[in-house]
Amino acid sequence: MLSTLPPAPRFISAQPWFASVPAALQERLRDEVFAVQGDKGAVMMPAGSAVEGWHAVLSGLVMLQSPASKGRASAFIGVPDGEWFGEGSAMKPEPRKYNVVALRPTTLLCLPLPLFATLRESSLAFNQFLVQHLNMRLGQAMTIIEAGRTQSPEHRVALYLSRLFWRSTRRLNLTQDELGQLVGLSRQTVNRVLRTLEALGIVSLDFGKVAIVDDEALGAYLAATAAA
Repeated sequence: MLSTLPPAPRFISAQPWFASVPAALQERLRDEVFAVQGDKGAVMMPAGSAVEGWHAVLSGLVMLQSPASKGRASAFIGVPDGEWFGEGSAMKPEPRKYNVVALRPTTLLCLPLPLFATLRESSLAFNQFLVQHLNMRLGQAMTIIEAGRTQSPEHRVALYLSRLFWRSTRRLNLTQDELGQLVGLSRQTVNRVLRTLEALGIVSLDFGKVAIVDDEALGAYLAATAAA
């Protein structure tokens, strides 16, 4: 049977830890989570703003971006629909450290801070989920730092196409412009690398969108370009 709940309560009800929390808390979660919408290019949550809760992408795509330094801003991760972000900000009593920018029309879910704190204090399943998520983000951060030491555009583009950043799908609903913003390279450079990957049978390009055809070959390409 199809759910008649709005998107935000439906999303929270589908989380793997949700069924383990008491019924009264489940009801609060469905009632108090809320959605926020942003147009393409909008800074949905600016650096320095107060943190309202833990967020997930209901639809669309956001880029987490450090504030501009000497005229240049630095993107460090993209978050697709279905994924959470901002757990570090939600656990610290300080303003947000980065901009959350919509790369396309986007709807975010917010799990308010009081509920986030209640779940951390009372739910083992929630904490296990949170630790797994933090571990994933740590792995991504370490990989991004390492990638920043290489000047190889080939390696950087391939890295951002890997399962480390896109766990749930291998048909990335991602344009070359969006990929360029995430990787920090021009669209022309990204296009050149993608054409090489397409010729090697690693990706397919369909109307500007990227699909991973051969994960094993992508892994081998990453290893080869890292050693270059």
